Amino acid sequence: MGHLAHTRIGAEELANRLVEYRRHLHQYPELSGEERKTTAKLLEWLSEAGIQTVDYGLATGVIAEIGKGNSGPIIALRADIDALPIQEETGFPYASRNQGKMHACGHDFHTAALLGAAILLKNKESELQGKVRLIFQPTEEKAVGALQVIESGALEGVKAILGLHNKPDLPVGAIGIKEGPLMAAADGFVLEVKGQGTHAAVPEVGVDPIVAASQIVTSLQSIVSRNLSSLQQAVVSVTRFHSGTSWNVIPENAVLDGTIRTFEENARATVRERFAQIVEGVAAAYQVKTQLRWIQGPPAVRNDNRLAELARETTAALGLTAVEPAQSLAGEDFAYYQQKVPGLFLFVGTSGSREWHHPAFDLDERALPITAEFLAELAELALRALSE
Repeated sequence: MGHLAHTRIGAEELANRLVEYRRHLHQYPELSGEERKTTAKLLEWLSEAGIQTVDYGLATGVIAEIGKGNSGPIIALRADIDALPIQEETGFPYASRNQGKMHACGHDFHTAALLGAAILLKNKESELQGKVRLIFQPTEEKAVGALQVIESGALEGVKAILGLHNKPDLPVGAIGIKEGPLMAAADGFVLEVKGQGTHAAVPEVGVDPIVAASQIVTSLQSIVSRNLSSLQQAVVSVTRFHSGTSWNVIPENAVLDGTIRTFEENARATVRERFAQIVEGVAAAYQVKTQLRWIQGPPAVRNDNRLAELARETTAALGLTAVEPAQSLAGEDFAYYQQKVPGLFLFVGTSGSREWHHPAFDLDERALPITAEFLAELAELALRALSE
């Protein structure tokens, strides 16, 4: 591709290069924690651009920096790099070549856009009023990658962090900006209900875990409707119910899996408290034993007001459209960064026909250079603002 360190490439060449980056990543998706070839490719592309990488000991993922000297603040830009265990059904020439794996959430887009922002920032390196730290984060889909980055020390010294996600239902050129809660806390649960097996013809001899588990499923639906304010958004979903192996046997056990999504910490605590009370009450009523395991997910994404205002200024300067997006009940481990430093998570319009995680997911690649330029300009503006 050639060395880009001291070369200002034109807009058309940059756009083509970003499409090339994105399509290569799309063809070779890697699951969470397995992003070794992706990491190697990122190191290669960053080296070609003359951008310095910093080794923080991460097994996968890349940290890089742009900016000279030790004066001024550090702003972080983050993109996630992992894919999903989904068989692609797009039929595109650049479709996944890795069976059962697909960039069905657009992390290839995020990565390519951040590479584009890095190239643009590198060309302005001498003008930056501080440093920009690039975080190409692994393992977002398992919601632990951000914690790995934090534990590595890569967030040390950072004054603010910026991240984004493609949004298929927004048009290209639209930037979704919202202060406060944007994406939900995402917790999971596994509940085992233990009864006593017996022949289906003599249920009175045993203890039926299916009846008890069914009552739990039904009762859980009252938490959101009767224990939370109607002004608080929350979801309690049982997504797996497994029990039994034969039509004429009442089984010993039943297992329920599911997820809880909330925006406010008090609602998060209320849901978990009522969940446990319902399980305990039903268990006593139906004479079953239960074992409840919580899967602690990331907290809610809560955006910094000042950074949101800087993002609106950037959209205006670039002639883009700032919109206030609806809150999403999807989870995002970017929230862990926001527990440490002020952060802003944005939605970028990609005019897609399918939602995230669909096997035919795709997006409009014309959004790539727009996103790269937006990220670069916002990072420059944030550096200036934090230097004042």
